Amino acid sequence: MENLHVGVVGVGRLGGLHAKLYREISGAAFAGVYDSDAQRAQTVAQEHGVKAFASFEELLAACAAVNIVVPTSSHFELARQALLAKRHVFIEKPITTTVEDARELIALAQAQSRVLQVGHIERFNAALRALQNFPLAPKFIESHRMASFDPRGTDVAVVLDLMIHDIDIILSLVKSPLTRVDANGVAVVSLEPDIANARLQFANGCVANVTASRISQKKMRKMRLFQRDAYVSIDFLQGLSEVFRLVTPEEASGRFSFPVVLGKLEQGARPRHILYEKLDAPEGNALKMELESFVAAIQNHTPPPVTGEDGLRALEVATAITEIIKRQLES
Repeated sequence: MENLHVGVVGVGRLGGLHAKLYREISGAAFAGVYDSDAQRAQTVAQEHGVKAFASFEELLAACAAVNIVVPTSSHFELARQALLAKRHVFIEKPITTTVEDARELIALAQAQSRVLQVGHIERFNAALRALQNFPLAPKFIESHRMASFDPRGTDVAVVLDLMIHDIDIILSLVKSPLTRVDANGVAVVSLEPDIANARLQFANGCVANVTASRISQKKMRKMRLFQRDAYVSIDFLQGLSEVFRLVTPEEASGRFSFPVVLGKLEQGARPRHILYEKLDAPEGNALKMELESFVAAIQNHTPPPVTGEDGLRALEVATAITEIIKRQLES
């Protein structure tokens, strides 16, 4: 199979990582980079032995696929131009700044029969991958995503900058329509909300309480899932998932080789054991796996793991949250 010629648009901190990893991805031929900062583009290109293109149009002419790693406000125009040129597009989250723009990109990708993948990297986090074979049916979810202040990303509210990661994950886990959104937030150091909390209610009764802040002293990226007979703790920073669940004595003694029995619950008709498991996933660079999945989707003619529609759903919820907060701040 012929290697896929790929270019990276925007080689700041994150785009520079994209460029570095494309040298290591099987099936990809790294064609080069483009950045509005020509000096930065030249530096990254020389580092990886590729071409620094003088314009976005020149890069498109040399590639079959592009990675768009620029500020969110520029996502739509660059992705639209690439899709019109019949190029496959990987676009960092959030997909666009507006729902209308996201819908237009999805329709354009479908019309052009091109792959459109959105960079929700936490889908590839080891903590989440470790739960792939665990039966998840959460009824209550609590997530906290905290970061120290970084001027990068402040062109959008913290909901689009950070919270959208957890929104995407929650929507992928809860197989039920969203019925209600409540939210509040505060703009502290930027012109957009820097800390926000949202409560999401689903038709199946599940409730998610989601908090994000970019003005915290310590980093935190945790999610807790509560469901019948089980509690799941996910630490995205550590790449670790822990499960506490209730099982019958027979299950505790016969089915599991690694769990630790923490105690016994006497309530109910039959006693049950409290089991603890630390779930492991194969090691791997989440960003590299994400880029590999993009290349594989194109070469195998299969949907990417995070589709444009996934990006749209997360953006729709994030937009609803930011609009609620905006109304509160203006009142």
